[in-house]
Amino acid sequence: MSGRGRIAGLTRVLDVVYAIGLGILLSPLILFVALVVWWREGTPILFKSERMHAVDQPFLLWKFRTMEPVTQDQGVSGGDKAARITPTGKWLRRTRLDELPQLWNILRGDVGFVGPRPPLRRYVEMFPELYADVLRERPGVTGLASMIYHGHEERLLSKTETAAETEQVYCRRCIPTKARLDLVYARRRTPCTDMRLMFATVFRRVSMHDRRPVTKR
Repeated sequence: MSGRGRIAGLTRVLDVVYAIGLGILLSPLILFVALVVWWREGTPILFKSERMHAVDQPFLLWKFRTMEPVTQDQGVSGGDKAARITPTGKWLRRTRLDELPQLWNILRGDVGFVGPRPPLRRYVEMFPELYADVLRERPGVTGLASMIYHGHEERLLSKTETAAETEQVYCRRCIPTKARLDLVYARRRTPCTDMRLMFATVFRRVSMHDRRPVTKR
């Protein structure tokens, strides 16, 4: 087995161990959040979003619902969707508690704790060569791009007023920059750097994933 393969195997083992431990430790909090969403916003409590594990391998990413459901929804969240965020959803997003169900995705192997954010199918189809390189690494709930670029991305997208404008800004200014950061990290990645990113994500309150609703919420 190559050095990269050994690192990937060790990373997967650690992901499972951490996810099981956190799942047990945080189970009362997860139940509490589910009850709050159900009591204040009704059902559905969770929402699922199709993402890509590889260029030809989709999966469903899970989160607590933070927005009003609509029949059709696609693309990233920008200023054009801000009015749909529920009062409870604002609290969940601010505290990042909406992301707790992703522990299930980690256990399934859909994502790890650290890696490039899993993209929507539409962007993989728009930039197939770029994502073929990025998705050589298992997607993750946090990563170098999330740490460095997330805040700037949120500010850029919050200023958009239409879905078309959001799409243009995201494709032109966000995707290429985040991909470069993901590829830089992949070349230098070790279990130690993964651990540092995980701690930095928690203590700096950086989002575990960029906000991309694509299915009913």
